[in-house]
Amino acid sequence: MNQQKMNTAPDELETVSGIVDSIIYQNEENGYIVCELEDTEGHPVTVTGIIPYLAEGDKITCAGKWTTHKVYGRQFAAETYEKKLPAEQGDILRYLASGAVKGIGPKTAQKIVEMFGTDAFDVIENHPDWLTDISGITKKKAAAMSENFRAISGARAVMMFCRDFFTPQTAMKIYKKWGGAAVDRIRNNPYRLCEDFWGISFSRADQIAMNMGLDTDSDERIIHGLSYVLKTEASRSGHTCLPFDDLCRCAVDLLFDSDLNYRGRVEQCVEKACEDLSLVQVRKNNVRYVYEPRYYAAETYTAEKLQALDRLCPRMDTHDSVLLIQKCESQSGITYADAQRQALLSALSGGVMVLTGGPGTGKTTIIKGLISIFSTLDFEIALAAPTGRAAKRMSEATSHEAKTIHRLLEMDAADEMGSKFLRNEDNTIDADVLIIDEASMIDILLMESTLRAMKNGSRLILIGDSDQLPSVGAGNVLGDILASGVFTTVRLTEIFRQSGSSMIVTNAHRINEGMMPSTENKSIDADFFLIRRSSEEEISATVVDLIQNRLPRTYGMDIQSKIQVITPSRKGLSGTEVLNTGIQAALNPPDRAKKERKSRDLIFRVGDRVMQTKNNYTVEWETDDGRSGMGIFNGDIGVVTDIDSEENLMTVEFDERRCVLDFTQLDEIDHAYAITVHKSQGSEYPVVIVPLYQCAPMLLSRNLLYTAVTRASKMVILVGKTSVLEQMIANDRHVVRCTLLKEYLLNR
Repeated sequence: MNQQKMNTAPDELETVSGIVDSIIYQNEENGYIVCELEDTEGHPVTVTGIIPYLAEGDKITCAGKWTTHKVYGRQFAAETYEKKLPAEQGDILRYLASGAVKGIGPKTAQKIVEMFGTDAFDVIENHPDWLTDISGITKKKAAAMSENFRAISGARAVMMFCRDFFTPQTAMKIYKKWGGAAVDRIRNNPYRLCEDFWGISFSRADQIAMNMGLDTDSDERIIHGLSYVLKTEASRSGHTCLPFDDLCRCAVDLLFDSDLNYRGRVEQCVEKACEDLSLVQVRKNNVRYVYEPRYYAAETYTAEKLQALDRLCPRMDTHDSVLLIQKCESQSGITYADAQRQALLSALSGGVMVLTGGPGTGKTTIIKGLISIFSTLDFEIALAAPTGRAAKRMSEATSHEAKTIHRLLEMDAADEMGSKFLRNEDNTIDADVLIIDEASMIDILLMESTLRAMKNGSRLILIGDSDQLPSVGAGNVLGDILASGVFTTVRLTEIFRQSGSSMIVTNAHRINEGMMPSTENKSIDADFFLIRRSSEEEISATVVDLIQNRLPRTYGMDIQSKIQVITPSRKGLSGTEVLNTGIQAALNPPDRAKKERKSRDLIFRVGDRVMQTKNNYTVEWETDDGRSGMGIFNGDIGVVTDIDSEENLMTVEFDERRCVLDFTQLDEIDHAYAITVHKSQGSEYPVVIVPLYQCAPMLLSRNLLYTAVTRASKMVILVGKTSVLEQMIANDRHVVRCTLLKEYLLNR
């Protein structure tokens, strides 16, 4: 059998070559195929892999490895391939007769090959009118055949062009998004690859550009590098802009390996990019800042619209407001504390109000009071939160429907770079009052979209905990609004009796005030524990043992599904990567009855808890009650319910939303038995386990620990070193994000 090493492939890969004899299985969506190949020595070979638009008669050379399928036996798993259209007349007939080109069946194929011979492909692609000389082929049918053939040729060209740079999965993604024009787009601007596709790095796009002859110090390369630095800092660190000097330094590091001789060229290109508006430059407090245009537009619009809402909203008479609050107290049987009463008065008297406070301080009581009062006034009220879990909690706590902000704004289909909403300035939401919970999670782009959908004269009430971590996305919206002092703000500090018995609430406030938590209560009714362990190995083993054995023995097996491990970092023996492997092995080990799929270095198995790691606005979902929509978002947690290896699909239930993911999308999924504190924002879990171990100093902070502890509703278990706990509580340093929303609010 023809087996040899392929020069362009890694040493361990072997190759097979031959003509496709039959197609056993083909998935048109992701290009996955199972086919029977007749190799150069006449032997049959079963080939599997991503080889889109393959047809009988195609001549291919595949590089890959031999595998043994438990049902179908020996197969060749292709990792890369070369494909050529058949050149011999008999092979051309076989190709066309296979149905590879829509509209051409065996009889039509026979007629085309008899008339045009080995020129058949050229005629179909470039001279479709000639096909009308054949009986039964109309001008319209010939044009359709030609269009489909060109699409197949385009896919082939894309896959062949990309094979030296990307895996077939990535090449297929590029083709699905850009179509047959992909090669021209890459040639015109290879840097679009890292801008438009998740997982394609700047260095890879830069390598392609350099291979195509782009000069190292060209304006084009440097300006794309500047844009990449700004986008990377937005997604990685939350900065909406960067100081001019910092941007230039980062660009020199990225593009020229920190060679300061190029600093002048980079500065020239910043000025040029600002002149042609591909970047935006502003000066605040004698410092020059540089923006990506969309973040500049988002911050400036947010400042303008917030001030307009506050200015244009009709003020309610204070006396009338007091009477309404008294009536609400009488009907609900609640007597509001002074700060709660002040919050209600502020919400009635202004267009924008911010309510902030820690757990147990009565924020939900305020929301219920606002709903009651505004309902009395016949105002249309909308409740929203950034995540599905937060919206669900809000609904349950208030008995009033709450939606995710994306659903409230009616997200339309969008590309990988962002969402588009049907609700905007021309189609505002039907609400006189919008109340948003977990406002600390709102990034600047989502805030801008929300404000664009609000009609002038309506009220905005932002509710959140200012001591939690800022949003995952860029910006510091809640923090900047509070720091500006422009709008009425009420801070709730009193812990109410219904929460007083909870050590979770008490200890959260102690941590926030820089005090060690109290862990003296050892009874079965206690809800806050510290288990001291000295090494990372012991910490990791104890976490797994708690989930697998100790907690189920005490509280029953049902508790396993209610536990969430929240850890400071991905790295280390107590980071998410190692813990997820250990917890999966304990709770969902390999089982012949369970389907599984390997992606990257991970094995996904039916029953696994998983998390979406980036916003994907193109994924469709549906619920059992018939609702449907699009979009799953960074931080969404679900459970794998099915894996279909024949169709290359994995089904995941994300909080009642059932999504079917293509295997090419699994690079956006991670296990979620253990998650980072940043990914836990906006969620609540009955039981939270927090490993305390030595990791990056910037992650060992008070507000990170506070955020982790406040994710729990029933129980918190800290596992690890007392010294690390003390270090986190002592470190009250907040990560500073470079944003200018505060300045825009103050200066307008």
